[in-house]
Amino acid sequence: MDKGLAKKIENLNVELTKVLSVVGTKTELDISKKVYDEFMKMDYYKKHPELVKYVDFKNDKLERQSVVATLKGEKGNSKKTIVLIAHIDTVGISDYGKLKEYATKPEELAEKLKTVTLPEDARKDLESGDWLFGRGIFDMKCGVATFMVLIEYLSERIDEFEGNLVFAAVGDEEGNSGGMLSVVPELVKMEEEEGFEYLAVIDNDYSAERYEGDDSKYVYIGTVGKLMPSFYVVGKETHVGEPFKGLDPNQLAGAITQRVNLNVEYSDIAEGEVSLPPITLRQQDMKEEYSVQIAKTANLYFNYATHKSGPDEVMEKMKNAAKDAFEDVIGYLKGQYQTFCEKSGFPQKELPWKARVMSYQELYEKVKAEMGDDLDKAIKELEAELLKDETLDDRDFSLKLVSEVHSMWSDKDPVIIVYFAPPYYPHIYVEGSEGKEKKLLESVDKAVNAMDVEYNIVHKKFYPYISDLSYASAPKDDSVIAALKNNMPAFGVKYDLPLEDMQKLNLPVVNIGPFGKDAHKFTERLERRYSYEIAPKLVYDTIMNLLG
Repeated sequence: MDKGLAKKIENLNVELTKVLSVVGTKTELDISKKVYDEFMKMDYYKKHPELVKYVDFKNDKLERQSVVATLKGEKGNSKKTIVLIAHIDTVGISDYGKLKEYATKPEELAEKLKTVTLPEDARKDLESGDWLFGRGIFDMKCGVATFMVLIEYLSERIDEFEGNLVFAAVGDEEGNSGGMLSVVPELVKMEEEEGFEYLAVIDNDYSAERYEGDDSKYVYIGTVGKLMPSFYVVGKETHVGEPFKGLDPNQLAGAITQRVNLNVEYSDIAEGEVSLPPITLRQQDMKEEYSVQIAKTANLYFNYATHKSGPDEVMEKMKNAAKDAFEDVIGYLKGQYQTFCEKSGFPQKELPWKARVMSYQELYEKVKAEMGDDLDKAIKELEAELLKDETLDDRDFSLKLVSEVHSMWSDKDPVIIVYFAPPYYPHIYVEGSEGKEKKLLESVDKAVNAMDVEYNIVHKKFYPYISDLSYASAPKDDSVIAALKNNMPAFGVKYDLPLEDMQKLNLPVVNIGPFGKDAHKFTERLERRYSYEIAPKLVYDTIMNLLG
């Protein structure tokens, strides 16, 4: 990349970093305005101000906005268009402690960090002068700056540029992806109104070493997905003085965690790439007070990464895992009860427990068979009541719905209900089986192979971090979507996705990002040369290869 452009990217990166933009706060409005204003300084957009616009978040109390800028090449009349995305929000700055006021001031922060104890690796990078520190300088305002500078560069040569770019600077990526989810329908609208032929989505989010000592730099074609399989565990209450007369839901929940947590058996493998195994994000019983009665119910949910498994497949895997866990607990209890009776000289009876597992959809159908339309009426009333509490988390909203539906069932025996809690991020597997996928693979491959630099640049499948790239597509199989919607109680009520618009986009994706370390830590930093010279060149070449 031209040294002048590299310096422009660095300067803009620092300027953007100086604007505090913590996710879920009013400061996100400040960074949107900054991005918009920077575009409006460019000669091209002074001439075509209608090509830069704000896109409102849907139903957002903070009234946040994304910024969408379009660049229309004037060589020929090509409708080929590439979508560029980057997020402008960051995580918070509390982790900087007494240096918090310098978190978004890279030059001052560098001096202040010299006065505190740092990990050896971070200290070495700081002293080298080859790295820049600051909240968001790496994740991901460098990516925003890269796209903006490249757009300005091409706009100054607009008569030589054939094709179009649509750049969306979105917020809330570190939260609930409200920015991207609002932009997706806008992209579909633009596609229809302008006649754009979208080819692919390029993101410029961060990339880092995959393991300690890893010296490769990565380009990722495709992205990992995420589901949140959740378990509502119903046991049988009893007094602690008669423990074998009850069934502890905490023991069942623990058995599920033992079976699922970090179990690579549940990792997806595609083209030799392995998704991270599930990991629990919450486990709790639902007992609200202290007493000598054991809990009646418990709840837990997992982060479940996917490369190729759909909601329908994950549901079956988790139901089977819960069934196995349930049977393990029953077997353990029988053995302990037998031993206790033998040692105590008590007569032994058969414990009554049976392993029962069902999906939320199956629970709904059983209760519906008993209550008919009264069930739907009761659910609607509960939803309306829960929606009044604006502080209620999407996960807790889902749990309350599952709990209430179960409470209306006449069957009170122990059972595990498996359901999905928000959010849902579809994976995008770029196999190369159709035209756009093949073109993207070839374009990235050509860009990487053309680089003659000291870095070992590797292109792999599946960007490994949850990102807005997921919303460039969605499964089209009705049964897969049904498995998601029917087992996600919050869907269409408190949580929604523009699934039809995602299906219309149906685009392959690639992430070509800057290189750095410690995203979301106070030692967050990026390596200058690769981030400002090499990665932007890869982005530029990929764009030109796609449009060429």
